[in-house]
Amino acid sequence: MRALIWNGVNDLRVETVKDPEIVNPHDCILRVTMSTTCGSDLHFIDGYIPTMKAGDVIGHEFMGVVEEVGPEVRKVKKGDRVVVPSFITCGQCWYCKNKLSSLCDNTHPKPELQEPVFGYPTAGIYGYTHAFGGYAGAHAQYVRVPFADNDCFKAPEGLPDEQVLFLSDAAPTGYMGADFCNIRRGDVVAVWGCGGVGLMAQKSAFLMGAERVIAIDRMPERLRMAREHVGSETINYAEVDSVLEVLREMTGGRGPDSCIDAVGMEAHGTGLQYAYDRAKQLTFMQTDRGQALREAILACRKGGTLSILGVYGVMDKFPIGAIMNKGMTVRTAQQHGQAYMERLLDHAQKGELNPSFLATHRFSLEDAPRGYAMFKHKTDGCVRSVFIP
Repeated sequence: MRALIWNGVNDLRVETVKDPEIVNPHDCILRVTMSTTCGSDLHFIDGYIPTMKAGDVIGHEFMGVVEEVGPEVRKVKKGDRVVVPSFITCGQCWYCKNKLSSLCDNTHPKPELQEPVFGYPTAGIYGYTHAFGGYAGAHAQYVRVPFADNDCFKAPEGLPDEQVLFLSDAAPTGYMGADFCNIRRGDVVAVWGCGGVGLMAQKSAFLMGAERVIAIDRMPERLRMAREHVGSETINYAEVDSVLEVLREMTGGRGPDSCIDAVGMEAHGTGLQYAYDRAKQLTFMQTDRGQALREAILACRKGGTLSILGVYGVMDKFPIGAIMNKGMTVRTAQQHGQAYMERLLDHAQKGELNPSFLATHRFSLEDAPRGYAMFKHKTDGCVRSVFIP
């Protein structure tokens, strides 16, 4: 089959690789109908997350049609159109039973790569370094889905692929981030980042009762999406002296009730702090540029909630004193997609959630390297590149 593989830092190629096979009786093989880029992919493409190997198939946000099932698969069958959350879950461990699916105890085959850094291993994820399991990804014609009964969710009739596709990762990540904020009617929520996850976090905050959502970014076309597709108020941080001061003015001096970081370790910014982060990241003295996260911490009101969705590794100058002295609540995780999928599908069927506007650019699988380049450099207003094998 044809697949998009990683051959080194910023070296992506489409090549012919071995077809996936049923490995255990709970597997299924999916014919991929759509997959999409994700901002977290850029971290290992740019070399900031190690343990990639040349020839690894990448991609973790996808949907498709079931082609083959193992003998113990009961809930899906050949021909079913399904969407698959990006983290792989066994459905039986303590974490899965407590709806903490990205923390599954049983789907990481190489826990020794995570335990020295995290203390305990997390769940495996498709196409996202050997530190996260080394599973083959979904920018391919076919992909193996372990534990198919837990991780394949049937797409309702009448919902087009592009509306369902983003329920794999962008929508559940953003929805979880808003859920972490315990939003009450009348709350003001600020979201750093207007990529796919940030836009879905903004939309989810409104679905959960926020009165106002304020989006922070620097790309005019993404800020326009936040206004037109979500209804957010916007701040272009490149056009103001201080995001913190603007947020104070917009919230009557109190600050947002909750702040969501949907940016992560490759945040752009301005000023000396950004230059410092950039220099340390380029010399691999730290993995993260933390300007968005630090701003969110300082901007949040006293007693408010910080929800961290951006992927991070190692960062210094982390303002833990501000969190402690302001009495803030901090919630963070990789997405627990299985826990939210039924709600997301229900919102989609009712017309309350339609993330298809994120699919700004479409490519064949053969043209995926160009799609990633456009996505990475944000050219031509690209928010997400979608690949169709």
